[in-house]
Amino acid sequence: MKVVIDTNIFVSALMNNGGAPRQIIRLCLLGQLAPLMGNALFNEYEDVCAREDLFAGRILSPAERDELLDAFLSCCQWTPIYYLWRPNLRDEADNHLIELAVAGGAKAIVTGNKKDFARTELLFPEVEIKTAGELLMERKF
Repeated sequence: MKVVIDTNIFVSALMNNGGAPRQIIRLCLLGQLAPLMGNALFNEYEDVCAREDLFAGRILSPAERDELLDAFLSCCQWTPIYYLWRPNLRDEADNHLIELAVAGGAKAIVTGNKKDFARTELLFPEVEIKTAGELLMERKF
């Protein structure tokens, strides 16, 4: 199943030992989910993972975060975006996730902030917005 993994899911997986976001990333690494990656999302992942203040006192060192990011990126399908669907979301910073999902044929965007996707101007019914827990429950992983 093709999915787009919002940055907040990846960061949550880095910051917490357990939980649904960690399981989603594990499923991606095992090849049970097929994450899509694009330029904007890649830049966002790199930026957030490099924020030392965000990860102060957390379990993973900067080198370990880089290693996990590299492993995750190795299982992602790079997806070029040729068409921007804008304006769409109230938060401009999230539009690239919808565009990536549509361009790559993703079935779901996995996010910790579903409310950010609640009021869209354009509808893409083939792309569901799910939390990590919802996707796990639905797919029975």
